[in-house]
Amino acid sequence: MQNKGLGAFLKAQRAKAHPDAAAVVGSGPRRVPGLRREEVAVLSGLSADYYTKLEQGRERHPSEQVLGALARALDLNTDARMHLFRLAGRIASVRYDHDGGNRKVSDDLIRLMDAWLTTPAYVIDRTMGIRAENDLAKALHSGFAEVDNLARMAFLDPAGRDFYVDWERAAHSATGQLRLAQGHDPHDPQLLKLLDELTRRSDTFRQLWNRHDVRGKTREPKQFHHPDVGILTLTYETLDIRSDPGLQLIVHHAPEGSPSAEALALLGSLAASPKHIAD
Repeated sequence: MQNKGLGAFLKAQRAKAHPDAAAVVGSGPRRVPGLRREEVAVLSGLSADYYTKLEQGRERHPSEQVLGALARALDLNTDARMHLFRLAGRIASVRYDHDGGNRKVSDDLIRLMDAWLTTPAYVIDRTMGIRAENDLAKALHSGFAEVDNLARMAFLDPAGRDFYVDWERAAHSATGQLRLAQGHDPHDPQLLKLLDELTRRSDTFRQLWNRHDVRGKTREPKQFHHPDVGILTLTYETLDIRSDPGLQLIVHHAPEGSPSAEALALLGSLAASPKHIAD
């Protein structure tokens, strides 16, 4: 599974590479976008035959030096480079027991999140499943029919296209994070079930998935459109939970005194009102 994934990943990255950026001199018209196999081989110092074997899954044990050369030739970012090494079995992923989504977040962490009254915070697993939320995060996601998995919410819930102001960017990000999760454990039954559902029900996801983009969480601001308080522009931090490998704590933040901070305060007040409690 891993070696098959390695070949597909290399092929997809080659198709997205820009010949001009790679300083490749063209030799005749290109019938397909990206680099030719022979060009990747030259740029990475490999023989064309050896590189072809990698793409076809006939070479199963590339060295770290070969992988590093390929990462440079294809201009892979840090996440994609780590994914490449992981697919080749050169990085040992920290696995966790598969539990069908019932993995418990520690009580201490839940109490910590609950103490953040002005900051939405929630815990996700590698498949983007939401494992715990504080009250403000619940209010932030209140427009969704079911709050269970960020990727499923973005692609399959109609509210997703309204909630994410830049939905296409959010869709690319979610797909890239699931691809990253696949590199950690391609046999994760929870991930396989989710991928099957998304590919069956979303044409957009299927197209993005076939690009083999890899992307971890970043720190750039995100804009959300909440049905009750309007536009929220929030930055966020992603923290690995060292005591529970595979889980991450996501903490959103709005600058003090900003319109988004005021909107978050209003959202907190609405969530605590009798009407919302009754709902």
